[in-house]
This record gives sequence, C-alpha cells and structure tokens, in this order.
Amino acid sequence: MTRFALTVEYDGRPYMGWQRQAHGPSVQQHIEEALGRIVGEAPVIHCAGRTDAGVHALAMRAHVDLAKAISPFRLMEALNAHLRPEPIAIIGCEAVAEDWHARFSCRGRVYEYRILNRRAPLTFEQGLVWRVPQRLDADAMHEAAQYLIGKHDFTTFRSAQCQADSPLRTLDRLDVVRTGERIAIHAEARSFLHHQVRSMVGCLALVGTGTWAVAAMKAALDARNRTALGHNAPPDGLYFVRAIYPGE
Repeated sequence: MTRFALTVEYDGRPYMGWQRQAHGPSVQQHIEEALGRIVGEAPVIHCAGRTDAGVHALAMRAHVDLAKAISPFRLMEALNAHLRPEPIAIIGCEAVAEDWHARFSCRGRVYEYRILNRRAPLTFEQGLVWRVPQRLDADAMHEAAQYLIGKHDFTTFRSAQCQADSPLRTLDRLDVVRTGERIAIHAEARSFLHHQVRSMVGCLALVGTGTWAVAAMKAALDARNRTALGHNAPPDGLYFVRAIYPGE
C-alpha cells in the first residue's frame, strides 16, 4: 500500500464543492471515479480543506492510499487523462510517508479572494472574480482587516451550518492589496470556519464602499453574533491557494 499526495487545481464553477454531495457533482467524486478506473478499486481521497460550491483551488492538497504498484508520474498522467474534460487537473503527485495526512498534518491554509472593481460587466472572468461596481477604498479595507488578526471568537463570520466544535480561530494574515482595478485579499490561518473568509470579505467590501466605518469591523467581531454580519461575499472570487506542512 502506497500513500500518494496529490496537488489539485480546479475551477469550482461546475461543482457543489470539494466534498461528495447527494444533490450534485463534486471535485472529490470526479477524482475518486477516475482513480477507480485506473486501479480497479474504490479509493477514498482526503483533502486539506473542503471548499464550497463555486469556490476554486490553485493547489489543493489531498492524499489517497493505493495497493496498485504505480509511479507518481504515471498516476498523475493517468488521472489527468481520465479527468478530461472536467476543469480539474492534478498538477503534482508524490509518494509520502504513511503517517502523512492531507488534513491532519496541515499546519496552515492560505486563501485569496479576488475582486474586480469596475462598472463594466464581466466577460471572460464570469464566476472567477467578484465584480464590485462601486469604487472601493482598499486602504480602508486593509485597515479594518487588521482588527481581525489574532485569536478571536469568529461567531459573527461563521455560517449557521458550520460544524466546527468551537468558533475560536487564530487569523495569521488578512491583507488587502489593490493593483489597478483588481483587489486581492490574502487570508492565512491554521484553519477557517465555514464561510469565514467570504463573510470577512463581504464586510470588508462594506468598509470599502463607505457603508461601514473602519471601526465597524471590530464591532462586528466583538458582537460574536451572526446577525451582526453585514454581507457574505459570493463564492466566485475565492481561491484555495495552498496548504502548509511541516518542513515545507
């Protein structure tokens, strides 16, 4: 039995998210079905972080245990062949120690949220960015974001369906950077609550338009109540960028 670590890139638009769902297609389903056709069994893959419907990944990490003798390169090539034409690509594959776990060995997760701040409608990037037509003050957004850095009760920014045992999380980074019409929001933590990044971004956008004062972000955090949430950003602009492991 060999444990393989996979690095997966995908466009989340056609899927109900990473995890298998009874009511629609998922990234996990397509990769497991491709694996089944390659090895003649029904393996289960485990990922570093589940993504919601419409959310994308640049380098999701996952692992699978296979009894079949196959090299990492041949497995990657076979998977990519069987995944076509789905917008899912295996961009890395390696054999790892049997105690390496995509989820439990992970020490950090990095997301990026992409906003296109323009009045014109989207053409090529429909579903890949969040278009905000009102002018956003990225400096004010970044200032407000710093209230969320550190260990806090993030109940306000947590989905009502979140299954985490505790709302406490430690946010290591939340930066807002503008480049022309594009605004990128970089978030890093050991783990995130369900909808946490989208909820934080939605409220930062309210600061950017002037609907909220900068200090309103701290008030929302301190409320520790979902009713204090101003806005939940759409999934379109959210990307899982990378997972961080010891020694990497």
